[in-house]
Amino acid sequence: MKAEDIRVLVVDDEHVVCSNVIAFLEDEGFTVFSAPSGEEALRLLDTLEVHVGIIDMRLPGIDGNTFIIKAHEMKPIMKFLIHTGSTNYSLPASLVDLGISPRQVFRKPLVDMRLLASAIHRLVREEIP
Repeated sequence: MKAEDIRVLVVDDEHVVCSNVIAFLEDEGFTVFSAPSGEEALRLLDTLEVHVGIIDMRLPGIDGNTFIIKAHEMKPIMKFLIHTGSTNYSLPASLVDLGISPRQVFRKPLVDMRLLASAIHRLVREEIP
């Protein structure tokens, strides 16, 4: 699948971080949507088909872990990358049970954003038989 066919949702309440991730991904050719909270992102998922979500863990309202669980219930084939500034974040069993692995966790600040693009392509390839 070409980058322009891949739809990505960035959920992050830090405007500068979100803007930078969006700009990079759009430059890479992805179609990108964003939301500053998990609640707003869930509303977007009601009307959008998204392949991959890049999710911050510390969000206002519901946290990133809760968002991923709810989003997975709505869109079971959607894949997730975690983009967190927390140095002590570890994957909870509830996300591991959804198939999320430690290689899908990225720490802020991410020096090489190409790692996100590569991970998106890898996740999309995994869902295509």
